Amino acid sequence: MSTLTGTAGKSDSNTSEFKPALWTSGDWNAFFGFGTNILVNMLVLTGLLRFVLKMPDSLVFGRILPALGLMMCLSTFYYAFLAYRLAQKTGRNDVCALPSGVSVPHMFIVTFVIMLPITLKTGDPLKGWSAGLVWVFFQSFILMIGGFIAPFIRKITPRAALLGTLAGVSVTFISMRPALEMYMTPQIGLVCFAIILVSWFGGVKYWRGIPAGLVAIAAGMIIAWGSNLFGLGLGGLSLKGVGAAFANFGFSVPIPAVGYVFSGFEFLGVILVTAIPFGIYDLVEAMDNVESAEAAGDEYPTTRVLTADGVVSLIGCLMGNPFINAVYIGHPGWKAMGGRIGYSAATGIMVVVLAWFGIISVLLALVPVVAISPILLYIGMLIGAQAFQTTPIKHAPAIVLALTPHLAAWAKLQIDTMLASTMTAAATVGGMAADKADAVKTAAVAALPQQGVFYHGLEVMGGGSILGGLILGAIGVFIIERDFEKASAFALVGAVLTYFGFMHGEAVGVGGGFGVTPAVAFSYAVMAAGLFAASKLGAGEHYAAHPEMHAAPAE
Repeated sequence: MSTLTGTAGKSDSNTSEFKPALWTSGDWNAFFGFGTNILVNMLVLTGLLRFVLKMPDSLVFGRILPALGLMMCLSTFYYAFLAYRLAQKTGRNDVCALPSGVSVPHMFIVTFVIMLPITLKTGDPLKGWSAGLVWVFFQSFILMIGGFIAPFIRKITPRAALLGTLAGVSVTFISMRPALEMYMTPQIGLVCFAIILVSWFGGVKYWRGIPAGLVAIAAGMIIAWGSNLFGLGLGGLSLKGVGAAFANFGFSVPIPAVGYVFSGFEFLGVILVTAIPFGIYDLVEAMDNVESAEAAGDEYPTTRVLTADGVVSLIGCLMGNPFINAVYIGHPGWKAMGGRIGYSAATGIMVVVLAWFGIISVLLALVPVVAISPILLYIGMLIGAQAFQTTPIKHAPAIVLALTPHLAAWAKLQIDTMLASTMTAAATVGGMAADKADAVKTAAVAALPQQGVFYHGLEVMGGGSILGGLILGAIGVFIIERDFEKASAFALVGAVLTYFGFMHGEAVGVGGGFGVTPAVAFSYAVMAAGLFAASKLGAGEHYAAHPEMHAAPAE
């Protein structure tokens, strides 16, 4: 693989003088893959701001996107720096920088749970924006503080549990949406998917080494625009849309928004209910992603990663960005494509150009999003596979167990979205009174079990899914290893987290004093007691800590 500078180190004594390659030919593949991933997220985010929250373009393109660009540039440059230092320390040229950007789950949470309700209640998009800034403000500090306890959590938690719950996120919230989009427009989606698969899995090289991601996007654009000649309109692109997009061209730099941050404190009660549990979600997800990178051969310091996420998110927040930064799922995928250090920094530069010059709007009109969807599906496939490939085979049942809360959370989200859409349609078309909407929704949910859809089960099992998956996966691993005492400890932690609503609950608190979901919390406690008794009564041979639970199996 060609490089701009540096060669692999030969011995430890030479690593201090070793200069890692800043760019390799594989960085082009990773840049187009990761860059398009970031682009998709920015396009979706811009659509949420403009069409869901109805924020004026002056706010979206003049304040929020420039602040977002600054935050993501700082993040990608920092992780490129960490990768450079790791490569220098180890004398290796195959170190891949951690991918980072706007946290996708939180992008939807802060939009639909925080900013939209407050915008609708006050009738003022600026109030919704301020509330979103406060939400990120608190989450930033949770990440910074949590960074110091994260290494301990990684040490005591089996790799199968960490990667299993991460695989659950990738299979559901990362993979399903792009997969469905591909089959809604298969003429573009499946063709682009085939282009990516034969290169990134099959090893096929395209003409003059052109990255597969770029080939897929180009093919998607050709099919989409070509279909307009026959009146098919695949991809939803038009010359009229391109012309309208140029209206948002300009140059905007981030402007401090400290006043808007503190004015949003009036909504603190609503914000804290979700900021605390999702801050913990971020903490666990970041640990999972660092573990995933280590499984792929790149060991990064967990504390520095989490602290960096918190610091850059805080900077973005104070400049007007209501979306939190996160280390992304996908490090093994970008590394497998050949990504090293340069792709991360190049993506940061790309984001600044897109955000500060208003180019996002034009790209929305030129590139069909479905042409980019296969790249996200590819990343989901790799992360799901990694959970099984880098852990002992006998832990596979525990990994499947860790997946289940995410399946429940994803299914519940589909039902919730359908019900909300149905209520809106009924009010618009059928003239249903607004004060009847909640009663109709409640009746619809109550009728679902008769159709074989156990909504309440999805709601309870899917609440706090990333923590739920981690706890269930850890319990499963330790039971498989017949280490019942450690399984008991994780069950007890599950009881505490459930009692306070951090998992298997939709809100943080203590309910009526007996916990948010008391039956589930009590059941975890009973499980913990039973497992502890089994460990003391000698039910089966007790195994001490096994190194293979925290490391990839030997080849």
